Amino acid sequence: MPLSGFDIFVVVLVLVVVVTIAMGIRTVPQGYAYTVERFGRYSRTLTPGLGLIVPYIDQIGKKVNVMEQVLDVPSQEAFTRDNAGVTIDAVAFFQVLDASRASYEVSNLHQALLVLTMTNIRTVVGSMDLDQLLSHRDEINEKLLRVVDAAASPWGAKVTRVEIKDIVPPQDLAGAMARQMKAEREKRAAILEAEGMRQSEILRAEGQKQSQILAAEGRKEAAFRDAEGRERQAEAEAKATGMVSDAIARGDLAAANFIVAEKYIDAIRALASAPNQKVVIVPIEAAGLAGTLGGIAELTRSVFGEGGASARPARSVPTVSGGAERP
Repeated sequence: MPLSGFDIFVVVLVLVVVVTIAMGIRTVPQGYAYTVERFGRYSRTLTPGLGLIVPYIDQIGKKVNVMEQVLDVPSQEAFTRDNAGVTIDAVAFFQVLDASRASYEVSNLHQALLVLTMTNIRTVVGSMDLDQLLSHRDEINEKLLRVVDAAASPWGAKVTRVEIKDIVPPQDLAGAMARQMKAEREKRAAILEAEGMRQSEILRAEGQKQSQILAAEGRKEAAFRDAEGRERQAEAEAKATGMVSDAIARGDLAAANFIVAEKYIDAIRALASAPNQKVVIVPIEAAGLAGTLGGIAELTRSVFGEGGASARPARSVPTVSGGAERP
């Protein structure tokens, strides 16, 4: 059955309505933001999800990635404050916070951030010495982040991190730095060795000092003990001498004879017991020695009584001639 003109109109109208509805519905994926332009001018921004626009009037302008992105900064050569040439490469991380400004305030956001980062790297490197540059990477990263983030703020982008990946000095400077590091380590080793020897000598001296102090204390104690012994011996001898003096004062000469005989016999014993003495010649009179021994016997009887002396067996007194030899 052929279609009439009205039927064709209805079909066309339905197709136009379907196409119009399809044109007015936009699905925005997660991590992106779409800008809407009305007659070529920015109107609004579509967030992730289902978005509606006015067909034939509005259109999608820019599809902006709002996730954090990585910007690889290529290697470049820069000069430090002390005119040392180094090769530096870095990496930057940024995120678009305002899709409209990132789309319409700058023509190419990635290129702009790249050039900005490279320029500021050369600026920061030129304000530092080589030693400071190699040992203060955190300070370099902080300076670069502060400067680049402030410059990228009008573009609706937030620079989250700027990291220096590598700093390569020239070969001759690298060799000189290696020799300097070696010399510094050898210096530290020599200082530590000298310090160890010094500490060892100090400890050894302290040990000798303590040993001498203890030895002196021992000699002092020994001398004190010897003096105390001599003092007691002197007291005993003084007491014995006093007793003998009292006996002599009472008219008892036996005590005097006892003391003299004891000293006499002790002297002979000392001569006979000398290690280098083989022969002892005693040029004495037998009558004198017999009288001395008799005085000792009489003193013993006076001390212990007649009973004690008589109970003991009588001992014969040997006769010693003036020229007798005693081995």
